[in-house]
This record gives sequence, C-alpha cells and structure tokens, in this order.
Amino acid sequence: MDAYDRQAGLLKTLAHPVRLQILDILRDGEQCVCHLEAALGLRQAYVSQQLMVLRKAGLVADRKDGLRVYYRVLDPSVYGVLEVARSLVSRQAQKQGHAVSFALPVSTGLRPCHCPKCTQQASPVFAR
Repeated sequence: MDAYDRQAGLLKTLAHPVRLQILDILRDGEQCVCHLEAALGLRQAYVSQQLMVLRKAGLVADRKDGLRVYYRVLDPSVYGVLEVARSLVSRQAQKQGHAVSFALPVSTGLRPCHCPKCTQQASPVFAR
C-alpha cells in the first residue's frame, strides 16, 4: 500500500458525519460510550460501530473501567486536518451566500448520561 492509498484510507474514515461529531466530542478528552450516545442522540450499537471504524484506523483508543468503555483520540494532530476541512467548507458556503454551523445536534428527549464523569458534574459536558 503506498502513501496515497493510506492517505485516501484516512480521508475515507473521516468522511462520515457521525465520526466527525464523535471526534469533536472527544476534543474535550476521554469520554465513555454512554456519554457519546447521549450527546449524539444515537443508539449505542450505532455509536459503537462508528467508534470501531475510528479505532481500526488508529484514530482513537479505548479502555475499559468496569462495565464502561472510554474512548480518547490517539493523535490530536487529526484536529488540524478537521480544522482545514472546516475552513474550506465555511469559505465555500460563504461564497454561495450560506452560513454553516459545526454545532453538535441537539436532540430533545435524550436520556441523560449517568456515567461517573457526568454525575460528578452539575451539568453534562456535551452541551456545546
């Protein structure tokens, strides 16, 4: 596999909205799967599928603590790639007279995350 194939593979991994949202949440540090699930308003199985793709690509790592699984970004330089993409998308949208927002979706009726990290805080950190 040559360098261009590897680069294309990385970009394919990043080319998914939920994976980008997961990486955005992980900017704040390690998070448990239940936290990601609550923040995204998605089923645990789907979130875990996307985490597996990110893990196989070497972008995130996990650790288990009892029944909980926590994820973290392995190499924060991935955020440089994401910032370049955001900048390009924003400029293209602006040229077309559109506004673009990279805010995480806010779903109503989410069940709260009850992980130790969230229960130690007054309010969950996933409100961005």
